Amino acid sequence: MNYLEDINDFLNKILMFVGSIAVLFLMSLATVNVCLRFFLNAPYRGAYELVGFSGAIVIAFALGYTQKRKDHIVVDILTEKFPKRVIKVLNAVSYLVMLIFFSIMAWQVLVWGVKIAKSGEVSETLKMMFHPVIFGVSFGFAVFSLTLLIDFLKAVLGREEE
Repeated sequence: MNYLEDINDFLNKILMFVGSIAVLFLMSLATVNVCLRFFLNAPYRGAYELVGFSGAIVIAFALGYTQKRKDHIVVDILTEKFPKRVIKVLNAVSYLVMLIFFSIMAWQVLVWGVKIAKSGEVSETLKMMFHPVIFGVSFGFAVFSLTLLIDFLKAVLGREEE
């Protein structure tokens, strides 16, 4: 289990680093585009596409790290009244459901990326290949699924952090 967690930690750190670079790129591009539009009345043509691609990478790459740190929003108004044993069972069930869902998502996004790559489809404005972004999103979902698998195993084995 520790080996699996080490792999997961390593992958999540890499994805967070790349995601951080994507956020910087996204913010810089949006700022430059606004300045070009305001001062020169000449916006960058492909800014919308690049911001969209960068945003997809940022979100997909941050999922696993956020789940690992439990930094997501949890609404537990009802479940906080349950006994601890019931909460642990509900957590295990929710981890399993999310694991199945995001594993299917990773697989289907990968299938879609292969389809786009084979067809040679390019983005509308910049005419650039965008299937690498799709593959990146699929990889982000796969790493998120690995994080959920670890959380599920911890919940089942009783090693879940409080």
